[in-house]
Amino acid sequence: MRVDSPQGRFAMEAERLDGATLVGAEAVGKHLFIEFDAPEPRWIHIHLGLIGKLRIEPVAALRGEIRLRLSNGVTEALLSGPQWCRAVTDEEHATVEATSGPDPLRPDADPEVGYERLSRSGKSIAALLMDQRIAAGVGNIFRAEVLFRNRLRPTTPGREIDRRTWLVIWKDLVTIMQDAVRAGHIDTVRPEHTPEAQQRAAREDRHGGEVYVYRRAGEDCLVCGSEVRTVMLEGRNMYWCPGCQRRKRAARS
Repeated sequence: MRVDSPQGRFAMEAERLDGATLVGAEAVGKHLFIEFDAPEPRWIHIHLGLIGKLRIEPVAALRGEIRLRLSNGVTEALLSGPQWCRAVTDEEHATVEATSGPDPLRPDADPEVGYERLSRSGKSIAALLMDQRIAAGVGNIFRAEVLFRNRLRPTTPGREIDRRTWLVIWKDLVTIMQDAVRAGHIDTVRPEHTPEAQQRAAREDRHGGEVYVYRRAGEDCLVCGSEVRTVMLEGRNMYWCPGCQRRKRAARS
């Protein structure tokens, strides 16, 4: 495998891994690990952050500032603008796995690990869902939408969330996150709330997809008509509907 850093900021590490066999790759929440058959440190650890991009495409002329390029001569992976791109050891890789919460996209994830951490906290469920030690990979969109879909009050402390409610949240995260992976964009509205079903205009937003509350502050709730609200919570905008989201516990099915 050819490994290089056209931008130069990963050049030393890339040179050491260049020519090694790529063994595999795995995602742990928002962390991507690429493993090579090479002496330590033999992993590349990538975190895209808010602006990073990883493109997989046929070999072609480079576009943009490329931090890392992996190429087999036919197809290449091009990384630009990541928060992290670094070479790490087996021990460092294991530490990230051990401290990360369960990932709803992984079949081996154990939601009880997240509940054990959540149930000891006085922080709000809205804040805790952004904590990667509780549920790895959940971002601002999924946080807002899963709480709305289950009519949960975002300010409820984690220690007041019972196990059944957490498992309802978890199951719904698995559903909407896997749907997003398959579709290539995030849609969280149920069939009865789509533009076609409600005879309304489709959402126009750079993030794409149909959602209930995310980035809809000041607009009418698609379900009850109340004004969707937003507030800054730990550096990120939190969105919710005061009319729909009144529960501390998930409704029984």
